[in-house]
Amino acid sequence: MPTYEYKCKNCGHSFEVFQGMNDIPLKTCSSCHTDSLKKLIGTGAGILFKGNGFYQTDYRSESYKKAEKKEIDSSKPKQENSDKKAKKKVEPSKTSK
Repeated sequence: MPTYEYKCKNCGHSFEVFQGMNDIPLKTCSSCHTDSLKKLIGTGAGILFKGNGFYQTDYRSESYKKAEKKEIDSSKPKQENSDKKAKKKVEPSKTSK
């Protein structure tokens, strides 16, 4: 449930109320008891994911990601020798006709 901000047009009293999205907006000011409340547009809140289906690994720090990449790269077999063999020139044999 979101928190809504209200401000009275009559006395200027402002406050926050924890309400459901389908609740009827408040109209009466608790300070001056007039029907002059206005619901304000707030900045909102950050989204907090709770429960199953959200992974800690989705939000890893940059240092963790770099260390993990380094570890993966170091575990790969090196292909330098096979690359050198592939780069050697193979000359066609000279045969006389």
